[in-house]
Amino acid sequence: MIALRNVQEQLDAATYIRLRKLIDQNFLRKFKPVMYAALVSGLVLIVLCFIDGSEFLRIASVIAYLALLADVALTVKGDLPINAIINSWSEENYPADWSSYRNKWLQYFSGRQAANISGFLVLLATAVFA
Repeated sequence: MIALRNVQEQLDAATYIRLRKLIDQNFLRKFKPVMYAALVSGLVLIVLCFIDGSEFLRIASVIAYLALLADVALTVKGDLPINAIINSWSEENYPADWSSYRNKWLQYFSGRQAANISGFLVLLATAVFA
């Protein structure tokens, strides 16, 4: 997360806008199917843990799923609206405070990464200790 922030903070506005647009085009095509698969498989995991699992497994599966839902919420409420705004800019025509949008996007992205890492660590700990 820190490396991404450092790289993006070194870019000028035109380069940043071009980069965001390229990433967004590529990412959107691939993001939805992966996210839907993760949401469905997370629900399957919860069901299986409630059918034939210990209390520890049940709690861990719910916590991991909540972390995934936090990622989705941060994406929908934060990243996607900011991406839409940035995608409306051109490399020649952008607001003077463009870097505040970049910083806000990075804050949402950092929150998403914290949620993802937390959920993954819960699942990992469950696999090791359960």
